[in-house]
Amino acid sequence: MKIRIERAGCVGNARCAAVSETLYPLDDDGYIDTEGFDVPEGEERAAKNGARACPERIIFVEEDDGSISWPPAAKA
Repeated sequence: MKIRIERAGCVGNARCAAVSETLYPLDDDGYIDTEGFDVPEGEERAAKNGARACPERIIFVEEDDGSISWPPAAKA
């Protein structure tokens, strides 16, 4: 599983980091500080919860088969 982030859409709510500061680090101004990552084994639930916590829906969950499972109706 991979996480892809459209950083330009981040408004600094930091809800993703509230779920997991390790997976979703913030910069000094409180905005997401990564464009994405491969989800470490055992961290899938936290990665999905962090993506779902984002009110702007700029965090995309890409499954191993290439499909996007979050946000709904997103395209790869």
